[in-house]
Amino acid sequence: MTYEELIERLDPNVYQSLRQSIELGKWPDGRKITPEQRATSLEAVIYYENLHNIPEQERVGFLDRGRKAGTACDPSVRRNQSDSNQSDSNGVDPNQFVEVKS
Repeated sequence: MTYEELIERLDPNVYQSLRQSIELGKWPDGRKITPEQRATSLEAVIYYENLHNIPEQERVGFLDRGRKAGTACDPSVRRNQSDSNQSDSNGVDPNQFVEVKS
């Protein structure tokens, strides 16, 4: 059986258990999860979510940026270093942030 076949046939309850173990840092029986086990489990969970078309909002590691998307709180945006004297009514320069493309 290949890795892909194993993940394809993975029981949803096992997937949920792996996901919970990653989140809590321990197995259902209370034993601490090792960094290697966490990495392997995370890889399996991500692969499962991609293979089974789990919605992005429900995937492990999803960060809902909501209203903060495109602002200084969004890691895909960084502060523009150029000086600009323009500002809006809140005293915030709309050109002070630029989108970071990765």
